[in-house]
Amino acid sequence: MCFLAPITSPLDTQYMSDLKEKYTKEVVPALKEEFGYANVMQVPKVTKVTVNAGISQSLQDASWRDMVVDTFTKITGQKPVLTKAKKSISSFKVREGMIVGVKTTLRGKLMYDFLEKFVGVALPRVRDFRGLNPKSFDRNGNVTIGLNEHLVFPEIDLDAVTKVHGLEVVVTTTAKTPKEGLALLRAIGFPFKK
Repeated sequence: MCFLAPITSPLDTQYMSDLKEKYTKEVVPALKEEFGYANVMQVPKVTKVTVNAGISQSLQDASWRDMVVDTFTKITGQKPVLTKAKKSISSFKVREGMIVGVKTTLRGKLMYDFLEKFVGVALPRVRDFRGLNPKSFDRNGNVTIGLNEHLVFPEIDLDAVTKVHGLEVVVTTTAKTPKEGLALLRAIGFPFKK
């Protein structure tokens, strides 16, 4: 009889992301000390990550939407939602109800896994990357990062790619100010410019 060790996968319930562990053990105490929070619950945290892309090219090419949906499924680990136009815009040849984008919202374990992959693997693979702009935060401490190519993610087979599309990653936090949001994401490991 042969006994094999159990295979641990990111989908295991006992699996804990290294990034979440880093947040609870290192980031929370550091931010609590830096900003003088009285309670651990005041420390800002990442609540969700939204990945989205516009697919207006699918109006001319029907296979474009299927390709973007397949890419999002591989990158995020869950199927994206198709977003529809809210009103008609004649100059863009868009009618109300047409599918114009895809988006995926990640929370919990999938969110931490995606952020770990995004910061550790995808961003260093961006061509001519010199760091993220620290002024790209909104007034609530959330940041939006745009990528011109989806090829930076390790799940994408470069030999099978026929068309390249961009995407946008929105990191939503509980920070009250851009300064707190910047300190949180910098402590997590986001490479912001000095």
